[in-house]
Amino acid sequence: MFPSITLAQEIGLAVLFVAALVWVLGLGHKLRNSRFNDREPVASEVLPMIPTQRGAAAHPMESVELTEAEEQAFAGLIRTLPQS
Repeated sequence: MFPSITLAQEIGLAVLFVAALVWVLGLGHKLRNSRFNDREPVASEVLPMIPTQRGAAAHPMESVELTEAEEQAFAGLIRTLPQS
């Protein structure tokens, strides 16, 4: 092909050209895919192992009995919140 370089150099140049071409095509493919996949992932796609929420009375450890004073304090706190 080139009269001034050896056959081994020509083979090396061809391999280098093919590697560069594969790299450019791969980079273009990656950029094209990232441009079309810019949507926000859904929570079930991001963290599929987190269980769904259960009802309030699903487990006895998830509820707490309040004393009368705590209930009154909570009711007073709720009354101080602005109505929306």
